[in-house]
Amino acid sequence: MIDQRKWHLTALVLGVVAILFGILTILSGGRVLFGDAAARSAAGAVVPFVLWFNFAAGFAYLVAGLGLMARRSWAVRLSIAIAAATVLVFAAFGVHVWSGGAYELRTVAAMSLRSIVWIGIAVTASRLAKAPNAPLA
Repeated sequence: MIDQRKWHLTALVLGVVAILFGILTILSGGRVLFGDAAARSAAGAVVPFVLWFNFAAGFAYLVAGLGLMARRSWAVRLSIAIAAATVLVFAAFGVHVWSGGAYELRTVAAMSLRSIVWIGIAVTASRLAKAPNAPLA
């Protein structure tokens, strides 16, 4: 059985990671989407659907993080949805690359990191939710 303090601490850590990830995602995506020409030029060969997905997903990261910190059961489902959507967009990005589309190597690294982080958050949150006496609302 998982100790209640450990459960709360783990949920808090997951929430903080999700929120920080969300803030960084919104800032970096927003800089390219809404920044000046220099910011867009510095981004290189962006893939628009990946950029827009990541920017919009940043807001979902914030919501999921707040929900995890508040120990809400819907936050677990949202984390799973974010992980699944991220992997699907990464796969679509792979098709784009495979078909000869322009891209930046840092996009591969960023999508790999996003996938790993959100799969980790989703798996951990799911395990917490299934723990006996899980304090979810």
